[in-house]
Amino acid sequence: MSDTTLLRTLQTGHVGLNVTDLARSIDFYRTVFGLDVTAEGTDPDRRFALLGRDGRLVVTLWQQSTGTFATTGPGLHHLSFEVESLDEVRATERLLRGLGAEFAYDGVVPHREGSASGGIFFTDPDGIRLEVYTRTGVDETEAVAPTTSAPTCGFF
Repeated sequence: MSDTTLLRTLQTGHVGLNVTDLARSIDFYRTVFGLDVTAEGTDPDRRFALLGRDGRLVVTLWQQSTGTFATTGPGLHHLSFEVESLDEVRATERLLRGLGAEFAYDGVVPHREGSASGGIFFTDPDGIRLEVYTRTGVDETEAVAPTTSAPTCGFF
C-alpha cells in the first residue's frame, strides 16, 4: 500500500500571491472573481488579505513585494480559474477589458487544436498571469489555438 492512499480527496486548497499594493489587488480580485475579504491584516509591516467565496478560502494576498511578476524565474507559472460556461468566460473578458487588463491573446482561445476547452489569458495589476476557462463550448471556427506545439496555457 502506498503512502499516498491517505490522500484520497486531494485538491488545491488556496493560492498565496505576493503583491505590491494590497488595496489595489483586493479591489481587482473582488471585482473580477467575486471574492470576499474574509480576513485582513493591517499592521504596516505585515499587510495581508484572505479572499474567499461560499465559505472557502481561494486566494491569499501578501503585500511584501516590489516590481512586477517575473516569468523568468522558478515559481508560479499562472493561476487558473474554471467556470461553467463560455458565457461566463466572455463576461469576464468584457469586465477585464473595461478595467484595462492586459491579455496574452485576443479573445477566447482553445487550450489546443481540436479542444472544446479554452478561455482567456491575462495579467493582474502586478503582472501575475491568470486564466479563466471553461471545459466545453469553445469552437475553433471562432478562434484558433495560438500554438500547435504546446498547450495554450503553457507559454504565455
